[in-house]
Amino acid sequence: MAGYREIYAAWKKDPEAFWAEAAREIDWIEAPRKIFDPSAGTYGHWFPDAVCNTCWNAVDRHVKGGRGEQNAIIYDSPVTQTKRTYTYDALLDEVSTLAAVLQGLGVSKGDRVIVYMPMIPEALFAMLACARIGAIHSVVFGGFAAKELATRIDDATPKLILTASCGIEPGRIVPYKPLLDQAIEMASSKPLSVVLLQRSQLAASMMAGRDHDWADVMAKTRSAGRKAECVPLKATDPLYILYTSGTTGVPKGVVRDNGGYMVALKWSMKALYGIDPGEVFWSASDVGWVVGHSYIVYGPLLHGATTIVYEGKPVGTPDAGAFWRVIEEHQARALFTAPTAFRAIKKEDPNAEFLKKHSTSSLRTLFLAGERADPDTVQWAEQILGVPVIDHWWQTETGWCIVGNPVGLGQLPVKHGSPTVPMPGYDVQIVDEAANPIPDGKMGSIVIKLPLPPGCLPTLWQNDGRMVESYLSEFPGYYKTADAGFKDEDGYLYIMGRTDDIINVAGHRLSTGGMEEVLASHKDVAECAVIGIKDALKGEQPCGFVVLKSGVTRSPLDIEKELVGLVRDKIGPVAAFKIAITVARLPKTRSGKILRGTMKKIADHDEWSVPATIDDPAILDEIGDALKAKGV
Repeated sequence: MAGYREIYAAWKKDPEAFWAEAAREIDWIEAPRKIFDPSAGTYGHWFPDAVCNTCWNAVDRHVKGGRGEQNAIIYDSPVTQTKRTYTYDALLDEVSTLAAVLQGLGVSKGDRVIVYMPMIPEALFAMLACARIGAIHSVVFGGFAAKELATRIDDATPKLILTASCGIEPGRIVPYKPLLDQAIEMASSKPLSVVLLQRSQLAASMMAGRDHDWADVMAKTRSAGRKAECVPLKATDPLYILYTSGTTGVPKGVVRDNGGYMVALKWSMKALYGIDPGEVFWSASDVGWVVGHSYIVYGPLLHGATTIVYEGKPVGTPDAGAFWRVIEEHQARALFTAPTAFRAIKKEDPNAEFLKKHSTSSLRTLFLAGERADPDTVQWAEQILGVPVIDHWWQTETGWCIVGNPVGLGQLPVKHGSPTVPMPGYDVQIVDEAANPIPDGKMGSIVIKLPLPPGCLPTLWQNDGRMVESYLSEFPGYYKTADAGFKDEDGYLYIMGRTDDIINVAGHRLSTGGMEEVLASHKDVAECAVIGIKDALKGEQPCGFVVLKSGVTRSPLDIEKELVGLVRDKIGPVAAFKIAITVARLPKTRSGKILRGTMKKIADHDEWSVPATIDDPAILDEIGDALKAKGV
């Protein structure tokens, strides 16, 4: 552990020297003289006097440095049977032309632009074009409900929206334009222009005077020879706003600045992910999520790597071998995805038969994040792939990894169930409700000592007060992660769930994550979720939902009885675990996070609404029916 220990100790001894050294990897227009200003913002600002441009660092400098002919983007879309590659030269042409289009439509430094697009290369061009001219992009999932899109339009007040005519899901086409038109009608703030990419699968209607055809405006701008140059920006200027759900129902606009974000991501590509410039890195996420921002777009491109843009699913496009094909075909060195993707593959193909049809010899490492990686899934992935499987933990707010296993510094021993250790920049502590430290092995609230490192949110969009209230006030001097867990004697962290997922059974604080670990270990279980439901006697009672692996023919009732016994054996009678319910599928967000909070509201017979991020709303009715069948 010497490599990691020495580097983490060096950061802790002199944080400013550590980040000043990391900042040398960035091309600055004016290099930082001051590394950190503790008096600025809600907890301080990184590189407050530096001037830079993120698009320059992600695109232009690689062309200037001789990587122009290297692939920057590989687009692989099994849902449209399309594959395309873009070199850094081609990427520079697309981005500088689109940036000139934006300027021609009146967009300038500081203006907001909403990007409402599917997983296609043009979504990346849109983000980088905004970064090039200092416009602040806000990516909203293509196909997001009109009401949710309208709330984001009203908060960000964009001058322009970049969109596509449709998204493609397995077996269906999702029209985007009617949703966008409805959202603009609902919103108080009206964008001046919409630039729309017409996809061949579905043409969208255009509104005269407001809507512009993407291909048309790009062709006219090219023929006029107009390209936009990179605009100098302060390191502390916002690069983007990314909305995350708020407890009040009003989304929180997480702000990301330019300088700190570049420094943190560039450092992480080698130190954490072990990737060298020129290698292929695949993050199987979506640009609508923070993982897509950091590790489909900015991280790999800042590093001079090749990034894969995948428009498909882990299963069903066309089968459970989809990931193996992409790895083999494009020679991916690392895959970063959500644990739920591997649970889906394991459910469909428990013996990994599809893997036998492909060579994944290029793959060095599998990284998992987004929700808790249960040990059973991690061990299955290790067994079938024969490479290290690295769980790591971070949040939309932090923008990059809080706790991980730094492959590039020398991989540490894996402990199943733990994402390993804090990265430099993060002083992670376990505290009680009064912010007092808790001994190793005891569960408490996970907090990060301020200041947060470069790359993390400096504030929420135009709302410092909400930033302080949401994250900084409950534990003074610390950032509240809203996750619960514990540390072991080696300093490894265990994330046991959101603090809301810690249930109180007859005075005992129990982790739903620990119970899920037990359920997932059963040979017939593909995936599971445990929630606490109201109980008049005990306060709360755990209830486990399980999805069985494909091909299981045993009686679900028998399996449910075994699961109740398994939790009793592994955790003890204190868990009071008596309800196991077999369901066909679990409700999830489009990134694969299980919607435990909504499931709990249904079980408690509380008022609930369909979450905007849900993949298939019909599953919620299935959960309600399953609960009724059990008398819950």
